Amino acid sequence: MASGADSKDIVSPLLESRRREENDRENWCKKVLDVEEAKNQILFAFPMILTNAFYYLITLISVMFAGHLGELELAGSTLANSWCAVTCIAFLAGLSGALETLCGQGFGAKLYRTLGIYLQASCIISVLFSIIISVIWIYTEPIFIFLQQDPQIAKLAALYLKYLIPGIFAYAFLHNILRFLQTQSVVMPLIALSGIPTCLHIGLTYALVNWTDLGYKGAALSASISLWISAIVLIVYVIFEKKFEHTWEGFSFESFQYILTTLKLALPSAAMVCLEYWAFEILVLLAGMMPNAEVTTSLIAMCVNTEAVAYMCTYGLSAVASTRVSNELGADNPGRAKSSMLVTLKLSIFLALVIVLALLFGHNLWAGLFSNSSSIIEAFASVTPLLAVSITLDAVQGILSGVARGCGWQHLAVYANLATFYFIGMPIAALLGFKFKLYAKGLWIGLICGLFCQAFTLLLISLRIKWTKIALSGAREKENSNFA
Repeated sequence: MASGADSKDIVSPLLESRRREENDRENWCKKVLDVEEAKNQILFAFPMILTNAFYYLITLISVMFAGHLGELELAGSTLANSWCAVTCIAFLAGLSGALETLCGQGFGAKLYRTLGIYLQASCIISVLFSIIISVIWIYTEPIFIFLQQDPQIAKLAALYLKYLIPGIFAYAFLHNILRFLQTQSVVMPLIALSGIPTCLHIGLTYALVNWTDLGYKGAALSASISLWISAIVLIVYVIFEKKFEHTWEGFSFESFQYILTTLKLALPSAAMVCLEYWAFEILVLLAGMMPNAEVTTSLIAMCVNTEAVAYMCTYGLSAVASTRVSNELGADNPGRAKSSMLVTLKLSIFLALVIVLALLFGHNLWAGLFSNSSSIIEAFASVTPLLAVSITLDAVQGILSGVARGCGWQHLAVYANLATFYFIGMPIAALLGFKFKLYAKGLWIGLICGLFCQAFTLLLISLRIKWTKIALSGAREKENSNFA
């Protein structure tokens, strides 16, 4: 019979071997995916996805109520909503992207006071541009007629936008405060802060459309009111919540000194968003110039909307990439910034593949939500494989665009988007669609070429350029003087 010492000698190597196997397994898993980092990113992304969806629903719900008043009202409100997205939402959301760099890196560098100053500077810039947008909206009827839109639809769209003008200024504050909160990783409260106004919006819209003489105009007015309720709720939350006592110290004239610094990042941020967004709208316009334009336009519009819904799901991860990268760069941790980007990329690709698989197996069901026409449903089925490719590429470029905002590379992203979409993607789309008569498929193949080149260019930028934080020396001196 073996002694106790001999027994230990036999068991110890077995235990050590098992421990080595477990350690190897853990190391392998960590190489594939940092589980802890991934879990934190998912907990950050999910509230951002819901928040974005809730605010998107406010204008969409108004269009739905307006559409139930008649076909002409549906056409007018839909055209107005598209114009709102192109000239207002995309642009103002882009302008607020400057805060993803400035507030994100400032928070990582523990320059907490400057976050509130940058927020005020960005809001001032957004309000000034909101005035310009509102003036443009006043003259939308002649603009729509110039763009060959039906006069009756143009008139109703212009009327709808007239009552939506107050909502422009709500967006000016809304997007900036969201970025301010996002860069501090305060995202969970946003579910309630965005969800409650959206739920109230349903009742408000129903009341104004059906219980007052406003009718069609009430649908647009309710959107403006609900957007302002959403903005005020966020403003009150920032002012009175104690967790922001260091990042929000009240209104200050000092913010005017930061306008130029913020503007240098805000304009490229807006340009990089708008250039991509407008490329999708150009596809719809090109579809309207083709033979059998009604079917082709409907098909491309369905593809664009599907792409938008898919991107809305991955948008939260884009916000994660921007926040994690900017925070880590601000804290002088470029290595951790890069590793967090890799985790986000893996999560985004996985999420895109889930969406793609759902689309490949359920494309007929999805297409049926848009149209009852069997020819359109069949045509959508034929472009679904192409749509799967574009959704995957869009998920990748979304993360890399978030990295660009976090690093302060917006100007480089502008050049990348301009070159890849307008010198590569759109010309190929026009060539394949018209010259080679591939029609809708040709248009979407061109878009895929643009998305691929965009993602590759942004990846090249991320790999080749040194990751460093932006100059915040002036802000640091003022911060230190306050604590002295």
